[in-house]
Amino acid sequence: MSSLTSAFNEREILSFIVLPLDGTYHPSPTAEPINFLKRHLHHLPPHLLTQFSFVTTPKQRAVIPTVRNRRLKYAESNPTDLSFTTARSTWPTLWEGREGRGVEEGKEEKEWAQQEFLDGLTKHVGKLGDLLGGYEEEREAERVRSLRREEAGKEEFIPEEDESDSDEDESEQVSNALANLEFEAEEDQKILFLRRVKERLIYGLLENMDYDAVDWDESLDTENDREAEERWFDDEEED
Repeated sequence: MSSLTSAFNEREILSFIVLPLDGTYHPSPTAEPINFLKRHLHHLPPHLLTQFSFVTTPKQRAVIPTVRNRRLKYAESNPTDLSFTTARSTWPTLWEGREGRGVEEGKEEKEWAQQEFLDGLTKHVGKLGDLLGGYEEEREAERVRSLRREEAGKEEFIPEEDESDSDEDESEQVSNALANLEFEAEEDQKILFLRRVKERLIYGLLENMDYDAVDWDESLDTENDREAEERWFDDEEED
């Protein structure tokens, strides 16, 4: 841990915001980095914010609204690393074997949200737990619906005896119908997979993700975020 914290310079961080250096300021950037970031993330430049990557995890930083907003905006920009082809290659376990794991993973994510996320802020934890668990249950339900559509398609296009149609035409109709159903089911799975990747990105659960490039990127802030930062500095000057 000492090798990590050695890259973290508390005095440099406090000095930049013109805060006391005698250890009297709370929340402390070293002892309470998440609370410190909640209050001062907009007041520090990226080259200082990256130091917090040594004392916090992406999952811990997910409780910070600005960080979640940046991750969401990044995900919505459709970056190359979150495209289907790249994401499937980077996170194959989130794509392969999805059929049988939806309910189980939904339970795991809900338990994590209830027990760990937001550091005991139970007012929000329950809602998030239901949300994450619900996503997995919805994915499993979608899989079942896809299977039902396949079965319905098979029944709908069972050839009936009709002298006007040849066996060849009937067989082609069945093949085309099944191909359409398979394509629709695959497209649904792609959409659900990409949504799952984005969800895990936002909540800091995505492995092999360069969170530093997102969490400390000021360009992902909204205009309201920038106005709040400017107001803080204006208040400091007046004091």
